[in-house]
Amino acid sequence: MARRKKIYEGKAKILYEGPEPGTIVQYFKDDATAFNAEKKDVIEGKGVLNNRLSEFFMTGLNQIGVPTHFIRRLNMREQLVRNCEIIPLEVIVRNYAAGSMSKRLGIAEGTQLPRPIVEYCYKDDSLGDPLVTEEHIAAFGWAGQQDMDDILSLALRVNDFLSGVMLAVGIRLVDFKIEIGRIYDGDFQRLVVADEISPDSCRLWDIETGQKLDKDVFRRDLGNLTDAYSEVARRLGVMPKSAVAKPTLIN
Repeated sequence: MARRKKIYEGKAKILYEGPEPGTIVQYFKDDATAFNAEKKDVIEGKGVLNNRLSEFFMTGLNQIGVPTHFIRRLNMREQLVRNCEIIPLEVIVRNYAAGSMSKRLGIAEGTQLPRPIVEYCYKDDSLGDPLVTEEHIAAFGWAGQQDMDDILSLALRVNDFLSGVMLAVGIRLVDFKIEIGRIYDGDFQRLVVADEISPDSCRLWDIETGQKLDKDVFRRDLGNLTDAYSEVARRLGVMPKSAVAKPTLIN
């Protein structure tokens, strides 16, 4: 499709005007970043894999009644999504201690939590996406109480879905983060899962070996990131084995 007006460029994606009102074209880049973009690289094929994996997860969520902004995939790097107002929060669901939680609370990585724990971070790279409480969210008007109830419900439903899908292919869903958007239909508002769901936004460990199959491979210099993401795609049957090994790059 013809390239349209660029709306926004982030660390991993570019957003363009969509072909119809209320739509956006979301383009997945090969850029990899960590530690709020202090560490950067270009990983060939990463955008192709994330586009296909996010399509797989968003389609599955839509099918079980969890609303998302996803409409359809356009090609190997682009998908059509609904335009929505992003709530300025990262919603994090943790099933096992890892990353910042382990550092913050002194809990060994891999410790199973008593129940899924939902955390919220304020989306601001310049501040390092600080952890915030529901009190902050209410006080600064980022979301009302009904919105917070709905966000919690959406997050836990996504967790149930992703945990089951990953368990079936021998992968432990350690944690993940999502973004939530508001879609307006006249005076009516509804919340949807937005942005992406991919190994960029999840911690995924092989159940048997503990091998990391997510962006920690890049953060911690543990190997080839494309190989890790390709393994996730292979297990889920998202892409043929030959395509996973050498993604077709369509710009």
